Amino acid sequence: MTSSKKRPVLVLSNDDYNSKTEDIIVAAITSNLTSKDYSIFITNSDLLKGNLKVDSCIRVDKIYTLAQNIVIKKFGEVNDDIMNEVKNKINELIK
Repeated sequence: MTSSKKRPVLVLSNDDYNSKTEDIIVAAITSNLTSKDYSIFITNSDLLKGNLKVDSCIRVDKIYTLAQNIVIKKFGEVNDDIMNEVKNKINELIK
């Protein structure tokens, strides 16, 4: 028997992709605020909806695919400035 810790993520895949597959593409969110080249610091002021328990970092270098059926709930939505910063960091990463 294995147990998994619940971890927050930022959904990167669009609604069209999400509706056609059983997966979503995500970036990890961590409360470890150690500065890294591909981390984006976020606070509650960066959210359009929801609430972070603690200030966090989106790890743009930690992208993975999850099965949609393991998602427990949506807890927030980042603003457009943060999403644009995520997109820019992904572009830097894959150049």
